[in-house]
Amino acid sequence: MIIRTVISAAMLAVSLGSAATAQGNDNVPRATYITTMDQEFGKMDADKNGKVTRAEIEVFDRALALANARARAQATFTQLDVDKNGQISPTEFMKLVTGTAPADGRPLIAKLDGNKDGTISLIEHRGGKLGYFDQIDTDKDGVVTVAEMKAAGVVR
Repeated sequence: MIIRTVISAAMLAVSLGSAATAQGNDNVPRATYITTMDQEFGKMDADKNGKVTRAEIEVFDRALALANARARAQATFTQLDVDKNGQISPTEFMKLVTGTAPADGRPLIAKLDGNKDGTISLIEHRGGKLGYFDQIDTDKDGVVTVAEMKAAGVVR
């Protein structure tokens, strides 16, 4: 249960962060969140059949982890390149090596697969994600503010 909550909170933070970026500010209206969430589902649904399988989640998670690792590596490279000449020594470069945890779609399937068919439909995805949105939106105005996200522990 704790693992599911952590994963769900992480997913919510990503979705809310993406929605806030799309909105252009820190507040996230419910409609923007739904659009962002549906786009996220579309990215995971590799075969575009309207359902997300464990394998699709794991492929998506690996690709996302790789993109995040590359962004961190670039930031670290920039930080290590003290003289800003675009080069660092091999010893400095070795500090960029990072590992990622193996992807596991089971927790997300277990959390969102309402009919227990081993896949997540768009409706199941929406239902699960919107429940978290509604939980964070404490004043029920259809917008999640940074203050509400902080109060819920989604962001610091």
